[in-house]
Amino acid sequence: MAGVSEIEQMLAEALSAIKSASSIKDLDDIRIQHLSRKGRITSVLKSLKDLPLEKRKEIGAAANKARVTLEQSLKDGLERIRAARPTIAVDPTLPGIRHRVGAIHPLTSVMNRLCEGFIRMGFGVAKGPDLETDYYNFEALNFPPDHPARDMQDTFYVEGGKLLRTHTTPVQVRILEMQKPPVKVIMPGKTYRNETVSARAHCIFHQVDGFLVDEGVTMADLKGALFAFCRYFFGEDVKVKFRTSFFPFTEPSAELDITCFLCKGKGCALCKYSGWLEILGCGMIDPFVLSNVGLDSEKYTGYAFGIGVERIAMLKYGITDIRLFFENDIRFIRQFK
Repeated sequence: MAGVSEIEQMLAEALSAIKSASSIKDLDDIRIQHLSRKGRITSVLKSLKDLPLEKRKEIGAAANKARVTLEQSLKDGLERIRAARPTIAVDPTLPGIRHRVGAIHPLTSVMNRLCEGFIRMGFGVAKGPDLETDYYNFEALNFPPDHPARDMQDTFYVEGGKLLRTHTTPVQVRILEMQKPPVKVIMPGKTYRNETVSARAHCIFHQVDGFLVDEGVTMADLKGALFAFCRYFFGEDVKVKFRTSFFPFTEPSAELDITCFLCKGKGCALCKYSGWLEILGCGMIDPFVLSNVGLDSEKYTGYAFGIGVERIAMLKYGITDIRLFFENDIRFIRQFK
């Protein structure tokens, strides 16, 4: 058992070591040697219970005094070492470090603006499942099993009779099954077709479809809505023309062209020197589709339209290869900050 003189000797050695310590690690080693759970001072304090009362008071007082002195000396030593560290000069005139700013993907940007144009006209927004049934994707939209129009949409089929939706129009059927007119909704989302990937086509693409069903809806309402949208999205001076077309779920059907925003209708490589750019398909909802969801096609009419987001983005930004949208090349995306 260490006596008072041994404790004083122990303290003197520790203080000397602290004085000559040159790093925080040196101080930590001294602390562990003397004040840790198995340290020298701690061991003396733990052994006091085995001593007579008088001896316990004498040695306990010396050990506690050594512990307090040692703790203060370690604290002073730590401040001395920290103060001796070289300071780093800061030049406030130097420019700051620029943080990299992210960019919204061009498809997301275009889709958001497309949706915003119709939301401003009072359209709601709805979404549906990517994994669809044949009924919602085809049959309810006037695509019977032997309909030749099914060949227009080469489909990905999966187990259980399901398929990856080839357009977002199935959401229209789901909404009309649950909600009675008037209904005015757009349906943005991802779609899939089994096509060979090339600069002009991809097996994944995005659409913004929309429709309005109510009493007394006419083709004039469709033209007015789409003309207002084109002026919002492409500018006040845009010109619009409708061309007859065919879609199984609309009758009559049309495609909408706008004046080329690059050459202003004069003719260029973008519009193939026609002066016009095709941007969407549209038409009046076929009465068969309304009957399929339990609506009286004599009472209700409606219009529908569908816009390909990739096509609009490629036209807007002059992108010639659709694959760039899906390759996640940060150099490509950073151009759209």
